[in-house]
Amino acid sequence: MKVAVVGATGMVGQTMLQVLEERNFPVEVLIPVASEKSVGKKMRFKGKEVTVVGMEAAIALQPDLALFSAGGSTSTTWAPRFAEVGTTVIDNSSAWRMDPACPLVVPEVNAQAIAEEHRIIANPNCSTIQLVMALSPLQRAYGLKRVVVSTYQSVTGTGVKAVEQLENERKGVEGEAAYPHPIDKNCLPHCDVFFENGYTREELKLVNESRKILGIPDLRLTATAVRVPVVGGHSEAVNLEFEKDFDVEEVRHLLAKTPGILVVDDPASNTYPMPRTAHGRDEVFVGRIRRDESQANSLNLWIVSDNLRKGAATNAVQIAEFLLVQQPQD
Repeated sequence: MKVAVVGATGMVGQTMLQVLEERNFPVEVLIPVASEKSVGKKMRFKGKEVTVVGMEAAIALQPDLALFSAGGSTSTTWAPRFAEVGTTVIDNSSAWRMDPACPLVVPEVNAQAIAEEHRIIANPNCSTIQLVMALSPLQRAYGLKRVVVSTYQSVTGTGVKAVEQLENERKGVEGEAAYPHPIDKNCLPHCDVFFENGYTREELKLVNESRKILGIPDLRLTATAVRVPVVGGHSEAVNLEFEKDFDVEEVRHLLAKTPGILVVDDPASNTYPMPRTAHGRDEVFVGRIRRDESQANSLNLWIVSDNLRKGAATNAVQIAEFLLVQQPQD
């Protein structure tokens, strides 16, 4: 199996390589792909040195699979080119997520959306992935009526430049800024660009992607996305209103038995999900599970996940693993 990783030198690309290796994905030939300025650079994979190539060279090798994490414009231009030579593309950008012809997939939630003919499969936004992981089993049990989510998103969601800004501010060093304001000792209610309705792109991704993945096009969901001075891991405060009433202990049991979710919920011992403890892990951590006493059939949750792993790289590799399992049946 030939596997290309497009954007291999970036934060998510490097994490994809790490996850492929950790999960022992059957890569026979790894093709690291990056922009022209990185062509020729050496990287290590499974103890061996591999050389970064450009797009045309990678397409000429006709990889079986291409994991993309190189931005929306790159994906728009190049994903179809890979697909034309028979490569299945798993794309981590927003380019194809809302395309009706492309499945938007979290394997534990809607792997069945992938069909044999699909050559471009979209990987959801990091915040969306951890949200729908918790929403899906609860929707099946109680019926979602309304969702209110506030995110607390780490600077790694913006990229290397944002991490450098935070580190520079903590050291008192002048440097290039990824954000319009300081991020150290601050919170910015500003993830991505603002639209005319006052919402940011990140907030609308949460709304639209969740609706598509859960198969509820009219789901009432509203979001506020906030950037916080945390280096890795996104957190979400989520309020859910259901069609039916629920038992809190049953909710805990439902979440605990859901693949990919780890319930961490013992406030008496100060035990609850945190970005620090989710770092480097693939699970979605759920805690602070409690009834909303202000409204009938309503629940509060706190959801945390490593945004570079389950929020990006691991989810993409899990999609690839699903494709691998399906192949013998095709």
